[in-house]
Amino acid sequence: MNNLLVREPVLQQAAALLRSARSLAVLTGAGISAESGIPTFRGAGGLWKNFRPEQLATPEAFESNPELVWEWYDWRRRLINEAKPNAGHEALVILEQHFSALTVITQNVDGLHRQAGSASVLEVHGSIWRVRCTKCRDEWEDRRVPIPCPPRCKCGGIVRPGVVWFGEALPMSVWHSAECAISQCDVMLVVGTSAIVYPAAGLVPLARETNARVIEVNTERTAMSDSVDLALTGPAAEILPLLVNRCAH
Repeated sequence: MNNLLVREPVLQQAAALLRSARSLAVLTGAGISAESGIPTFRGAGGLWKNFRPEQLATPEAFESNPELVWEWYDWRRRLINEAKPNAGHEALVILEQHFSALTVITQNVDGLHRQAGSASVLEVHGSIWRVRCTKCRDEWEDRRVPIPCPPRCKCGGIVRPGVVWFGEALPMSVWHSAECAISQCDVMLVVGTSAIVYPAAGLVPLARETNARVIEVNTERTAMSDSVDLALTGPAAEILPLLVNRCAH
């Protein structure tokens, strides 16, 4: 545990908060997926064929060159297909046994929370395994690896990834469910995300408004570390299992 900087008393405090809670909301970001070997969206592994994600994950990029955009998504799907849920994902599944309600709100599109077995997952940025026809608007899961670039619908229309691109609004029904989960939770866990990009950044203040306690788990301190109740510094795959262990005792 060379990367674990959190001390035992802080772990015990965090476990005590969790034990006293009835409902838990968990916001996860790219950090927990990175621990499964998936490159972060804006990290060093984000460059592909001299393109930044911001140049490819837009409606305009898809309209001008759907083949290029799909080549990038096919590359990402191949990487994600080889990844497995880590001990952090699995710890959240175990935590479900301790709460009357536990909702995972994830900014990740890789599907690893569902693969690990989490029962209640809100994918606010969509899923890389879902696709949507740009012509008839039909939507379905497509786990082909590799996938044709670009794939086409049975109606003949070009299919796009079922993810939220830059400049697009989040799916309102999913976002409303996320806000409801936050407003009703006793404790909020913020895992592997700096939570500084809106609208997800607004979930932490929302938890505060309803007097929920906030625990951050991240490999490094973030802009919100000083404003949360507890900031646990280290990999989620190490810290979350430790919390599960202490919650059980």
